[in-house]
Amino acid sequence: MSGVDTVEMAQAAALLEAGGLVAFPTETVYGLGADAENPAAVARIYQAKGRPSDHPVIVHLAPGADLGYWAADIPEQARQLVAAFWPGPLTLILKRAAHIPDAVSGGQDTLGLRCPSHPVAIALLRAFKGGKGGVAAPSANKFGNVSPTTAQHVRDEFAAECASGLVGAVLDGGQSEVGIESTIVDLSRLATHGPVLLRPGHISAEAIGVVIGQRPAAPDSAAPRASGTLDAHYAPRTPVAMQHGDALACSINQLLNAGRRVALIHYTDLPPASASVRLPEAADGYAHALYAALRTMDQVGADLILVEAPPQDADWLGVNDRLRRAAFASAGVLQRFLEA
Repeated sequence: MSGVDTVEMAQAAALLEAGGLVAFPTETVYGLGADAENPAAVARIYQAKGRPSDHPVIVHLAPGADLGYWAADIPEQARQLVAAFWPGPLTLILKRAAHIPDAVSGGQDTLGLRCPSHPVAIALLRAFKGGKGGVAAPSANKFGNVSPTTAQHVRDEFAAECASGLVGAVLDGGQSEVGIESTIVDLSRLATHGPVLLRPGHISAEAIGVVIGQRPAAPDSAAPRASGTLDAHYAPRTPVAMQHGDALACSINQLLNAGRRVALIHYTDLPPASASVRLPEAADGYAHALYAALRTMDQVGADLILVEAPPQDADWLGVNDRLRRAAFASAGVLQRFLEA
């Protein structure tokens, strides 16, 4: 596993075993990790992030980990998905084994499990408790903020916590390849609800359906709480609004003429704004660059971040989900600016 510092991994694993927090890269985003079986350590994640205690986190496992240690019931569909997509950006919601503390599940009887594919994450998980431990790790950002896709994003987000020692180490694995969080599929209620897609991501519902022979259903009101599924999430400090190209071009011109500073995230040709970043036209490339673009545009002192609404094709489901949540708390702001 080239490029991985084994001494650094051993030190980070020792820090986790001592109850400390370690930020580390995954292929999706950077995570803020703690020993999943140490409730006091998990509580430090919630403290650092300002995360509500009833909002569950995902437990990250090394390749080949014993699922039976973590889950009370492992349906055949879970084994099929593990074989098809692990290591990779897929989280499975299963019934939590009785001996696993409910600190990682927000008090629920279910548990989110995944095996990341980033080489640094794998090296850390193999070093931690000899590969038999689990690292609870939500995204390494303050709760509700834009997720980090570089180590510098993490350092910026937790400058005070790194200085105080609450966040004990930040492992640098370059920019996250996928760029948005893992797909989450609930397999804990197969007898009553079948598989349920709780959060879209890089691995599509269609791909999951091909493997298990049943396409996951949309979330229902009784579904388990899961990471990153609140209406308002992944949001920069600057208000965010989305429009399609033609309307967006008119809005840019009207806002600029009214003296507003407009930060633009787009993927087709559009009029210039106060600041802008153009993302790739393919869904995977767009997802890879999205969070970094939101963070960059949040730093330019704009009144509004305008996002060219992406296509509505199935490939874009994860991107549209993140943007909808990022803009949720800013609902109506574009219209107010235009009417001012």
